[in-house]
Amino acid sequence: MDPQYDHSKYETEIYKKWQEAGAFKPEGHGNAFTIIMPPPNANDPLHIGHARFVAIEDVLIRYHRMKGEPTLWLPGSDHAGIETQFVFEKKLSKEGKSRFDFDRDTLYKMIWDYVQENTGVMEAQLKKLGASCDWSRFKFTLDPEIVKVVYSTFKKLADDNLVYRGERIVNYCPRCGTAYSQLEVDYVEQDDNLYYLDYETITIATTRPETIFADVAVAVNPKDKKYEKIVGLTAKIPLINREVPVITDKLVDVSFGTGALKITPAHDPTDFEIGQAHGFPQISVIDEKGRMTGTPEKYIGMKALAAREEVVKDLQSAGKIVKIEKIHHTVGTCYRDHGLLEPIISKQWFIKVEPLAKKALDAIKNKKVRFASERYQKIASHWLKNLRDWNISRQIVWGIRIPAFRCEKCMEWTITDGELPEKCEKCGNGILTQDTDTFDTWFSSGQWPFATLKTAEPGDFDKFYPTSVMETAYDILPFWVIRMIMLGIYITGDVPFEEVLIHGLVRDREGQKISKSKGNVINPIEMAEKYGADALRMGILWGALVENDVALSEENINGQRKFANKIWNASRFVLEHLEDKGKGEKDSELKSDLKNVIKEESKDLEKMQLSQAAEKIYEWFWHGFCDRYIELAKEGKISKKLMTDTLAVNLKLLHPFMPFLTEQIWHQIGNKDLLITSAWPKA
Repeated sequence: MDPQYDHSKYETEIYKKWQEAGAFKPEGHGNAFTIIMPPPNANDPLHIGHARFVAIEDVLIRYHRMKGEPTLWLPGSDHAGIETQFVFEKKLSKEGKSRFDFDRDTLYKMIWDYVQENTGVMEAQLKKLGASCDWSRFKFTLDPEIVKVVYSTFKKLADDNLVYRGERIVNYCPRCGTAYSQLEVDYVEQDDNLYYLDYETITIATTRPETIFADVAVAVNPKDKKYEKIVGLTAKIPLINREVPVITDKLVDVSFGTGALKITPAHDPTDFEIGQAHGFPQISVIDEKGRMTGTPEKYIGMKALAAREEVVKDLQSAGKIVKIEKIHHTVGTCYRDHGLLEPIISKQWFIKVEPLAKKALDAIKNKKVRFASERYQKIASHWLKNLRDWNISRQIVWGIRIPAFRCEKCMEWTITDGELPEKCEKCGNGILTQDTDTFDTWFSSGQWPFATLKTAEPGDFDKFYPTSVMETAYDILPFWVIRMIMLGIYITGDVPFEEVLIHGLVRDREGQKISKSKGNVINPIEMAEKYGADALRMGILWGALVENDVALSEENINGQRKFANKIWNASRFVLEHLEDKGKGEKDSELKSDLKNVIKEESKDLEKMQLSQAAEKIYEWFWHGFCDRYIELAKEGKISKKLMTDTLAVNLKLLHPFMPFLTEQIWHQIGNKDLLITSAWPKA
């Protein structure tokens, strides 16, 4: 063995050996252990958050594989819808171009080529980190067979009367040019002005005076006694002097402003509900480009924020502003560009989620889906109880186009499983046009567990569904996890996974969120190349429970490289320099300690308590095996054979965490088989 462990000499060759030996394929007997990889964006390089999921999932996969279970880790990549198109549009912008310069088919082809150019990068990086997934089963969310499954699900939802096209209020990003669902809104806190406006018979408070032209009523809470005498009368909208009724509605918050709410159904979700309940019209004054429309002429064409300033000036001139206060509140922003979203009325495709959510809640309540952390179970349940109908249509090119066809004659829609219908189902006309909208990317990825297994190798779905563990980051718990549960139960009649393991974010050494703007980005591939993939993996797992955020620094990773060198040097000493000169009077003590270590490691890994498992094996190897038992062996109190056997067991216990290093030492011990497929030690 070399005097020092040099990861760069071994890692690529070891991974190649694993692949050539078919070590990643699900062999073995008994109950299967399956993880479907959360598919990274096809066009993006991996970031440190991806490295954390690789470290966590690969530890579990390697452990269960060594237990002899048929173990499948199915990899894939996501087309990522709006995120990919957003990145591509920024690329076009740098070239002085826009998406509007191209027709739909041309733009789609350009994005497709862009994604294909970059998709191999992500796969190579996963291999660099040691991900032992079955590449023969790799899936992409735009694979034709995956798209076919997505279409089939949509058709079934439509046939079951769970799909409708409706004109409802949605969260719309004027810059991205698309609607979002309620889960994709980033709510941020900020300070704004709260304007108290004189509506003659009543004073209202609003943060959005630019929308007064869309008001259809003023509402007060029925329990608010101070307005009893004016309910049923009218209020007058300033600047345009339009009279609107004063009504009561229990959704009005008595504690906000004056307790009187201007009702603008086309530009506020609560107002929309009130408007629906009372049969009010929906007047739109902000369009999909975020500009004013249908207002007095001077404001038409202005962006909403600019119009707000002008309206305020005019209200002040008219003496209609009673007072202005500062308010600290939350506003909805686009999760892509972080600009303000506009609640607007728009025609979109919706899924009725209530029956789907109910079955998902029942599955969680009955422990058919178990959460490793109770707090994340509560979050999932909260979202499922409060979901509104899911807007699944996006006004973008990149993605799976919705298989809905409108008849040019009767204007009715026909939904298919992807094929162009021969004629309209309603009137028999043969001229139909497909909708230009695409599916929300979370609609297709919400089907990922069953879509991948149904389209992989024959028999995979029956053997590996439901999957064992869904492991992912907490920030996509509402986006993805609850939707997989809803759609999985709906299509298959069973949950998509039995356990949910949520991991926290990777933060810098000071606990700050990692971002380019802060200059604290940790590039996982650079760290793996500098210190070795094993050191990076241990550094990520060390020091924090899986469900918590972990503070990571280059020093942490370097510290684990030192541990890798300790393992190498201790192994080298046992194999090459330890003399067999004693009777081994301490052999029974070592055997007892090793038995306890195996029990503890196995117990922690079964419970998916990976940080505890990592810290215990570190402590045992460094301070137990090296500091105590190697020293005793030097004195002849431990037999060389037992030390060699114990080293082999230690390599097995360390392998899920540090696979490259342990595989190389295993080979240098003289083993002809691979450590990756060897048996987990028995206590």
